[in-house]
Amino acid sequence: MQDTIYFGTYTRRDSKGIYKANLDTETGQLSDLIEYIEEPSPTYLTIDNQRHLYSVGAVKSEGGVAAFDANGHLLNHVVEEGAPLCYVSVDEDRNLVYGANYHKGQVLAYTRHEDGRLSLSDKVQHVGFGPHENQASPHVHFADLTPDKFLVTCDLGTDSVTTYDIVDGKMIEINNYQSAPGSGARHIVFQKTNKIAYLICELNSTIEVLIYDGVGDFSLLQTISTLPEDYIGFNGTAAIRLSDDDKFLYASNRGHDSIVVYKCLGDSTLEKIQTISTAGKTPRDINLSSDGKIVVAAHQDSDNVTTFARDEATGLLAEIKHDFKVPEAVCVYVEK
Repeated sequence: MQDTIYFGTYTRRDSKGIYKANLDTETGQLSDLIEYIEEPSPTYLTIDNQRHLYSVGAVKSEGGVAAFDANGHLLNHVVEEGAPLCYVSVDEDRNLVYGANYHKGQVLAYTRHEDGRLSLSDKVQHVGFGPHENQASPHVHFADLTPDKFLVTCDLGTDSVTTYDIVDGKMIEINNYQSAPGSGARHIVFQKTNKIAYLICELNSTIEVLIYDGVGDFSLLQTISTLPEDYIGFNGTAAIRLSDDDKFLYASNRGHDSIVVYKCLGDSTLEKIQTISTAGKTPRDINLSSDGKIVVAAHQDSDNVTTFARDEATGLLAEIKHDFKVPEAVCVYVEK
């Protein structure tokens, strides 16, 4: 079986934009890397059911989102003065694309037109700050859907997880959860089988296990570290992924440069079962292959991608190869 993998990147050194490669899910080998789309620092991307690709985008000094057709040709940019987005997601039912703007502390909704082009529908400005030196202002890092189709955002600057109802393309806040002060809420994933969410926090290297009662109502069940107890030094967490069967959770550490593996117990709390080196510097994103047999880790600072075999019964990882080169990779998207 073969997956198509897209890599979003920074373009500060050698990268030109979005890259594409093939992944053999039996062997874990990556091959046939091509430069797919030229775009300034498309650090996150997603693809809708019509195969339109949406990415972080920029035009000169203006930043926002970019839309491309199924062949990678530019449809349009929607940009404003200042920094671009850091996260994009698609709402198929409402024909919307959502964006998180880290530097501006904003969450945005874009109308997705029939031809795939985008136009701005709504924008919400977060306010506040936190106790950490990196929390002088809001930093929205994530904007995506809950299982019951509300929009949920993670704000690293204010330690908040905010849920919005969407009415005629407009975002209406309905609930707010505060993670631990100084934790830096970054990304969140949801179980399919239980009312549980896992929130990865960048600044204190933890995962908060949350009970999700619907309508944006979160409550804390457990907090668990992503680091070994004896580790001393800088670390910032990055990606969090849940296996399709809800049995295992995977998170990446930048600084410690590792993937930590957790078993999801019967009550959905986490038990750490493995920490494995990613064999590179700054693993910004990780993702599972479409069949769940391979984990792909992309490195921002060492320009290499590592693949791991995943034991579906135990959840444990074993490195396959770490010398596939992709410049400045920070997003791993597996085309379904």
